[in-house]
Amino acid sequence: MKPNNFQHRTLITKAKDFSTNLLGALVFLLVVGFMCMGRATAAAPESVPLVIGESWFIDSAALGEKRRINVYRPAGLPADMPLPVIYMPDGGLAEDFLHIAGLLQVGTANMTTRPFILVGIENTERRRDLTGPTDVAKDRSIAPRVGGSKAFRGFIRNELMPEVAKRYRVTNERAIIGESLAGLFVVETLVQEPDLFDTYIALDPSLWWDGGKLLTQAADKHLAFSGKKDVYIGSSADGQSFINQSKLAATFGPIKNLNYHYENWPAETHATIYQPAALKAFRMLLAPTSKAAE
Repeated sequence: MKPNNFQHRTLITKAKDFSTNLLGALVFLLVVGFMCMGRATAAAPESVPLVIGESWFIDSAALGEKRRINVYRPAGLPADMPLPVIYMPDGGLAEDFLHIAGLLQVGTANMTTRPFILVGIENTERRRDLTGPTDVAKDRSIAPRVGGSKAFRGFIRNELMPEVAKRYRVTNERAIIGESLAGLFVVETLVQEPDLFDTYIALDPSLWWDGGKLLTQAADKHLAFSGKKDVYIGSSADGQSFINQSKLAATFGPIKNLNYHYENWPAETHATIYQPAALKAFRMLLAPTSKAAE
């Protein structure tokens, strides 16, 4: 049976009402959705870079290249307060800069170490810069170029140190820390140019280089220091295979004005020694004086 005109109009009206209500509901949901999205966007905090120091580049004539330098200065100190400097090969952000900066930050905060400016030298050709000349063919096979430590030391002495002194207020006190080949460079610098730094920290130094001749050269030199030097050498379970503790003691122990420390870390490996041994060395050799503590 066909609907009459009244029924027909009623059906059309209901259909229109349903469509209108459905459209209204959809619009309402869209508006609510956009409002929620807006609130979520507004509620999300703006992100900013996490900054603990600064980086800059130096054009090195000694090395014939541009080098990136990463620097950490402890926060909360007067800007014009001069500080000693600790230099660090392997000082890239993807290398050892961050965890050593953390040790210095904590040490300064809890007053177990004096505040130091950390200068990290990022690598380009690590095995070139951190090794001396060698007569051992196997040594020369580890990289296209090796034996550049003298040039690298010249870069630190003649280019990097003056630039650091221009950019920051520093004292005359300088330290250096390194592990593995960087530890070899630390010990070699102590032997070849001891007055370049006041404190030397070498962890698992690769003293196997060039058949272990560095310590023999040191003994032959009859080293003597005009001023007091502090030296800390640590070795892991792996380092025991190439570090001769008795030869180290015989070479550095009797030297006048040299405060020599050696420590064995049998529970650590070559990959894990850096941070715990660095913490121990910092607390031992960079401890605050009573005046600084006050």
